Amino acid sequence: MLSGAPRRCQTRRKTFDTASEVRLGLSPVIKFQRKFQKVLEATISLLQAIGVIPARYASVRFPGKPLADLGGKPLVEHVYRRGRMARTLDRLLVATDDERILRAVQDFGGEAVLTSPEHATGTDRLAEVARGHTADLYVNIQGDEPLVDSRDIDALVECLRSEPEVEMATLRRIIEEERDLSSPHVVKVVADASGRALYFSRSPIPYRREDTGVGVYRHLGLYGYRRDLLLEFARTPSGGLERAEGLEQLRVLEMGRRIRVLDACGVSIGVDVPEDLERVRALLNDAVH
Repeated sequence: MLSGAPRRCQTRRKTFDTASEVRLGLSPVIKFQRKFQKVLEATISLLQAIGVIPARYASVRFPGKPLADLGGKPLVEHVYRRGRMARTLDRLLVATDDERILRAVQDFGGEAVLTSPEHATGTDRLAEVARGHTADLYVNIQGDEPLVDSRDIDALVECLRSEPEVEMATLRRIIEEERDLSSPHVVKVVADASGRALYFSRSPIPYRREDTGVGVYRHLGLYGYRRDLLLEFARTPSGGLERAEGLEQLRVLEMGRRIRVLDACGVSIGVDVPEDLERVRALLNDAVH
């Protein structure tokens, strides 16, 4: 594990010595501090958060992936039902470019909207949703993560609500299987000691010249954004690193902005190719039995 590993964001609250206040009397400064703290806490709790599940039909590696059967339900339904378990989301919807996915979501009782088929990334699709559905915070829940943990969604929202300086946050988890280390479908991330992302890559990073005990982390496809950054992302052309790796989050780093990386609670497997469905089915069966 990395030293100084990223921590989960926690709300920082000022505490006051009530006994001293009674004994000494409340000074104007203390009165202001207490009033400001109440206003701050109320403002944090009022920051609205919308969860969005981008679901594109024409995936290059797995066409029709959102509708792939998984235990008698479409893949996107598994993602949606897990997203509904998050306690911090005020609304959850699927953003798709295909009528078939729209109908499938409506059939299981979910909310979905049609978006442009021209978007290059899920974040660009999310930005279209943001322009039509106003909120303070948005969580991009990947439509191919059927085992997404609602606690991780909540962690991203709580981070953004409690730390105003954080514009975007995402998740990581230690890589335990050697095949994941070498797979280009498993995205890796390195972060500094404060939890700021340094780089994302499909290659194994950091390169292990020798065994130093430093862990290699996979990036999990959950992102939390503030509205302003999300809309700026959509206005910014993709950079060379994003195009080289095929990773949209690199656009944010190329913009000179910071991404906070939190350690994930849950175990999630992204379905990138049909073979990944078998790994997910095995985990679902283990959970049932």
